[in-house]
Amino acid sequence: MSVDVHQHVWTHPFVDALRARTSPPYVDGWTLFLDGEAPYEIDPHDRRDTTGLELALVSMSSPLGVESLPPEESWPLIDAYHDGALALGEPFGAWASTCLSEPDPDRLAKDLDRGLSGLQIPATALPDDRLLEVLTDRDLPLFVHPGPATPTPGTPPWWPAVVPYVQQLHAAWHYFHAVVRPRHPRLRVCFTALAGLAPLHSERLIARGGGTRGLVDPDFFVETSSYGPRAIDAIVRELGIDVVVNGSDAPYAKAPEPGLGAAAGHAIRVVNPRRLLHRRETRT
Repeated sequence: MSVDVHQHVWTHPFVDALRARTSPPYVDGWTLFLDGEAPYEIDPHDRRDTTGLELALVSMSSPLGVESLPPEESWPLIDAYHDGALALGEPFGAWASTCLSEPDPDRLAKDLDRGLSGLQIPATALPDDRLLEVLTDRDLPLFVHPGPATPTPGTPPWWPAVVPYVQQLHAAWHYFHAVVRPRHPRLRVCFTALAGLAPLHSERLIARGGGTRGLVDPDFFVETSSYGPRAIDAIVRELGIDVVVNGSDAPYAKAPEPGLGAAAGHAIRVVNPRRLLHRRETRT
């Protein structure tokens, strides 16, 4: 049975909370309005197939910008998202979200203790040390997801996903290695979309005076959504197989086929996600 660490579900409590708003992010009928992106038509009939999944972790999409809203706007949306996600039932689990404009470690701790699998933050955020300490105290991971896209006039609809999202993940990958890891040596982190292929730039990093190629952080994971066999193969050649985990970004995409054989597929879909989520259960 496989694990998918990256899915999204438009639950009724969350959609209703977005409909109550009149400024981005908000929903009018089934149309989502954000700053920096074209209106998006939500499909009210979720037709995803969870056959063969032991666990599908859903999250509130960070490009919505909910985490960075003022607390009086952010928390009602976050609470609605948590309530809807936790009510989905098997095989779904959920990443927590939290207000980043005024971090509240105690509130995050209470939310995690409801059974959430870890915390998601946008790649645009500088993580608050107090929030990361809540995670390490509970031995739970962090999930880094692209955040809101800066508006770029005249660009096609695919622009935010292909340009700003990838740039954000590049910055987050290097920031976590250079700044966050020394302060939080026990933190496990998973970056969406193969960290935008940031690990493949190690040669340029070394040429500019940073890092040493060949030293892989075993607790910095990357998930596979939006990419395919060529990119996955390149990442495995750079980081090894043990830090690559399965992610789909459903319902917007399907989990890619790694194309690296049965043993690698089992590692990516089963063994590695379990180690990301449950270190104490898999390490002796």
